[in-house]
Amino acid sequence: MRVYVVIPCFKVTQHIQQVIELIGGEVQGIVVVDDCCPDASGDYVADNVEDPRVTVLRHDSNQGVGGAVMTGYRHALSEGADICVKVDGDGQMDPRLIPGLIAPIVNGLADYVKGNRFFSLSDVSTMPKARLFGNTALSFLTKLSSGYWSIFDPTNGFTAIHRAALGTLPLHRIDRRYFFETSMLIELGAARARVVDMPMKAAYGDEVSGLRIKDVLLEFAGKHARAIFRRTLYQYYLRDFSLASLHLPLGILLTVFGVVFGVYAWSVSADTGVPATTGTVILSALPTLLGVQFILSFFAFDIASEPSVPLQSFGAKD
Repeated sequence: MRVYVVIPCFKVTQHIQQVIELIGGEVQGIVVVDDCCPDASGDYVADNVEDPRVTVLRHDSNQGVGGAVMTGYRHALSEGADICVKVDGDGQMDPRLIPGLIAPIVNGLADYVKGNRFFSLSDVSTMPKARLFGNTALSFLTKLSSGYWSIFDPTNGFTAIHRAALGTLPLHRIDRRYFFETSMLIELGAARARVVDMPMKAAYGDEVSGLRIKDVLLEFAGKHARAIFRRTLYQYYLRDFSLASLHLPLGILLTVFGVVFGVYAWSVSADTGVPATTGTVILSALPTLLGVQFILSFFAFDIASEPSVPLQSFGAKD
């Protein structure tokens, strides 16, 4: 398989040359995308890197990491790439891990492989606490919005994708900025692509991240909410209809009724001083318990239905 590496570049001139030098012979092409970098990363690579595999592309305006990666993907596909690997130019990812990253795709076991920095407890202990907390919260939301319950570390940018999976994605819908990696997972989930994690370490040095959690918290929450609604509607009511399709609305209705009725009965009892009857308590508790059971049943079904067969095994083409 022809392997191409895509490197989005924005203020990475201190690290980009070393990143390229560490890319091994298993890679046939390297696409460096200068995303209108104020430090002229593209010019720096063109002037200082002699690797014949390198192609430098430039954006006239900043399009965000997602926009830069999409440009790199399109170029790699036009050059006949079978696997596109995305590596950040800031030195946090070790390009020497690429053979392990692409192995599940080469062996026909996955369509998309991403790094996971949470496999080792010793590695997690070195992660900045803010990143650790934010990544944990985002990982749970991404499980809900993408349907990939077995993966973690959704914002990890060290990824590899097979051209069969890339060809099924609506590239115009992929988020262009900080939500890019999560947006990829959401669209891959809609396409029923097989996604797996690869354990890796990350180095946190003097690189500067433009991501500020407090600035994107509401934006991320809104995008996740829309993705959860869209996935649930499409997967359980348009693409298919099963017992899980009934369990979710019944569970929500019964739980809401039980809780609302229970609060109402409690308030009446508190105002009148008359204890609630056994029947009143049961009428509140039973729907709540049944509703919770239905909701848990839905989640059990959703977890079990995570995509397990790679799209490439069907011979899907772009």
